Amino acid sequence: MSVTGMLRDDALKGKTIIVTGGGTGLGKAMGTYFLQLGANLVITSRKLDVLQKTAAEMEAETGGKVLAVSCDVRDYTQVEAMLQQSIEKFGRVDALLNNAAGNFISPTERLSANAFSSIIDIVLKGSVNCSLALGKYWIAEKIPGNILNIITTYAFTGSAYVVPSACAKGGVLAMTRSLAVEWGRHQIRTNAIAPGPFPTKGAWERLLPGDMAAKFDFKNRVPLKRVGEHQELANLAAFLVSDFSGYINGEVITIDGGEWLQGAGQFNPMEMVPDQMWDMIEQSTRAVGKS
Repeated sequence: MSVTGMLRDDALKGKTIIVTGGGTGLGKAMGTYFLQLGANLVITSRKLDVLQKTAAEMEAETGGKVLAVSCDVRDYTQVEAMLQQSIEKFGRVDALLNNAAGNFISPTERLSANAFSSIIDIVLKGSVNCSLALGKYWIAEKIPGNILNIITTYAFTGSAYVVPSACAKGGVLAMTRSLAVEWGRHQIRTNAIAPGPFPTKGAWERLLPGDMAAKFDFKNRVPLKRVGEHQELANLAAFLVSDFSGYINGEVITIDGGEWLQGAGQFNPMEMVPDQMWDMIEQSTRAVGKS
């Protein structure tokens, strides 16, 4: 199917939006649409070369302005430096999209404490660091702010075989609802999106190597019998960071074709994976997902 942009061309004109994990995948897709709608964009991750390549592609495609900043969201000092660079470049920042993530698919007992902590640090601590830095800035400068967190449906259902991610995303969900109440009086809105299956190039192959990706077909778990199109997620994200959603605060919007209703816990069926296959998967997924 072909999905087109939802909002008018100037819907985000004049706004500056930070997207963590913005150099690849869904972060890149959402950021590109923000640019098409007139926003200035700041994209961050740990790999500056990837960011600079993406920024050049985005600017060529949209004619917009993109600032690429290397930033490890686990380090609050780097987050503050990234924010300062953003303000120096564009004058102010209006919205934050917490998208940086990492994941392991593994039986929990096979994970080391460090592997568990690495996911918590990227997903939960990283989202906390960015939200705290932006919140302090907006409150001090009396600027209306907007935080949008990318979580997942198993943040509220739980899921086997991705326990570190479920714990971290569950924490981000709690932060979303908590800050919505506490910072609402400062005109800072905080919302979240819980996507279902939205394939990104390379990501599923890293998590499910070999023929496992084909056998573990997410389409079979979705009542609509398809996975999501990136533009569908970008449309929803753009709406939530725009002024059109000005009365939406503390909400979590699921966009998954009804998947979680059909069977909670995206990775529960991984019980079908034999022990020897886990050995192969473990070798293929030693590196933490790129932030």
